[in-house]
Amino acid sequence: MAVSAITGARITLGRPLSSPSLTRRTTPPSLVMAVSIDHKTDKKLTLTKSEEAFAAAKELLPGGVNSPVRAFKSVGGQPIVIDSVKGSRMWDIDGNEYIDYVGSWGPAIIGHADDQVLAALGETMKKGTSFGAPCLLENTLAKLVIDAVPSIEMVRFVNSGTEACMGALRLARAYTGQNKIIKFEGCYHGHADTFLVKAGSGVATLGLPDSPGIPKAATNETLTAPYNDILAVEELFENNKGQIAAVFLEPVVGNAGFIVPTLEFLNFLRKITKENNTLLVFDEVMTGFRLSYGGAQEYFGITPDLTTLGKIIGGGLPVGAYGGRRDIMEMVAPAGPMYQAGTLSGNPLAMTAGIHTLQRIKEPGTYEYLDKVTGELVQGIIEAGKRAGHAICGGHISGMFGFFFTEGPVYNFEDAKKSDTAKFARFFWGMLAEGVYLAPSQFEAGFTSLAHTSDDIKKTIAAAEKVFREI
Repeated sequence: MAVSAITGARITLGRPLSSPSLTRRTTPPSLVMAVSIDHKTDKKLTLTKSEEAFAAAKELLPGGVNSPVRAFKSVGGQPIVIDSVKGSRMWDIDGNEYIDYVGSWGPAIIGHADDQVLAALGETMKKGTSFGAPCLLENTLAKLVIDAVPSIEMVRFVNSGTEACMGALRLARAYTGQNKIIKFEGCYHGHADTFLVKAGSGVATLGLPDSPGIPKAATNETLTAPYNDILAVEELFENNKGQIAAVFLEPVVGNAGFIVPTLEFLNFLRKITKENNTLLVFDEVMTGFRLSYGGAQEYFGITPDLTTLGKIIGGGLPVGAYGGRRDIMEMVAPAGPMYQAGTLSGNPLAMTAGIHTLQRIKEPGTYEYLDKVTGELVQGIIEAGKRAGHAICGGHISGMFGFFFTEGPVYNFEDAKKSDTAKFARFFWGMLAEGVYLAPSQFEAGFTSLAHTSDDIKKTIAAAEKVFREI
């Protein structure tokens, strides 16, 4: 038996995994470990099947995953492999049950595997899964989005948040005739070359400042500034007069942990972009329909020129969108000369899930409930941490939250990086052993849903109190 220096987990060595796909390889099969985590409690978390599945996955997928943060590199140990989800809960293939505060990284705002959404998807599937041609469902979801989001007069659906941000970037450059953009340190706008500069999120988790394979020319036109730093943005505009096509930002940061803007900062960005004929672009892939029905722009009362969306508008299916003022959007092909296309864009399944999700969260009381349960959760965790003598700070808006293992306050990514990430890793594994699934990185926001109950919140706070005393 060995003990993990990172997590304190008890690790029992097991037999190598037998798999036809692995025996054909010339490299030896990965060593399989049955992981048992007890963290000085009477609870034990067994991950034998997850370990076997992940060992096999590492022979098939780069790093064993299809998105880096899932690999648990930031917290050590190995990821749990999920079997099913429902409401506020998820179950791994070993049968362990968790209260989930990741929510598929944001889409599950009404809860996982909602019965009404599943029923609607079943009816849609009877007609086909993809048409590659216009369908009425696109009109319906587009109308819902346009009616809800203040900045959007026309919208183009795509298949991911990355694709939405790529489209918005190309459109901003086409409309303004300029090439440079400003983005903020720690803000993540997908994995397009231009945006992978000081991008936070999974890049920070892996300790990579940028990414190999990106030519210098691809990022020459990307200017960066600290989040919430007015003077730094003023200097960039002063030194690049008449050259800046757009300012991109997460109106609440979710990819460097949960970081809230000052209203002064947002008002300043709106003013300086207007003065310089620069487009203001809100990346609301996370915050859209989560902070309020009209997104962060409705919540803060700041209307950008363009907005990118994703996650919630697909109800858990792959989706993205970008939209904005009509005069800007009419530059997009085939209405205008800026080309962008996608085989599965506007596919009927994503449109159906999005329509039924938006209709549900439009009901009265949605955001009041999310604010209530999330506020109770964050307050309870922070108070428990402080009682146990830990440096901790955090906050929430509606159903989005985060906390940092530092005294704070946290205004930008540099502040966030002062967090004790080793302590977060111990806290993460302790909470997992107690049946609570948090994002496996200090630098990611968390999410609640309409399916989370007061009992879920009480159990989570009780678990946090226990783990804080032990780490």
